[in-house]
Amino acid sequence: MNTKPWHTALRDGAVAGSVASVLSTAVLAIAGWRQAGSPVAPTNAVSHWLWGDEALHAQRPTLRHTATGYVTHHLAAVFWAGLYSLLYGQRRPAPSVPEAIAGGVATSAVAFAVDYGVVPRRLTPGFEHRLSDNAMLATYASLAVGFAVGAMLVGRRSAP
Repeated sequence: MNTKPWHTALRDGAVAGSVASVLSTAVLAIAGWRQAGSPVAPTNAVSHWLWGDEALHAQRPTLRHTATGYVTHHLAAVFWAGLYSLLYGQRRPAPSVPEAIAGGVATSAVAFAVDYGVVPRRLTPGFEHRLSDNAMLATYASLAVGFAVGAMLVGRRSAP
């Protein structure tokens, strides 16, 4: 069995997902500061899958909520970027800007659909409990931008 596509998907997903995670966490922090009174409130809310409803109301940075929430969010972004890379990332040379943006938007849209249409409430991202619909749109848009930038970074690095 050829495992190279899996290795490439893991590597590319780690890069693109990390870019998307950092960018979207910055958007979550800005929106959380403006709308929830705490830049970490939306990230804390992500940890509700483990800590229950108390995480949805946590305002201060803590290892229990903030670290768990960020790691969960980061791993989810890496998962989605890796899946995209596995399914579509074998196309070389590096994606053009429009292709990268289209891929980022598609990946973010699928993530949103699964997050809010497929998984049980306990496994939703949680930040929807702290943010407006517009802030949610900005968060998923920032994921799309991060996926696109990450795809271009790994595409350029691995292009001939």
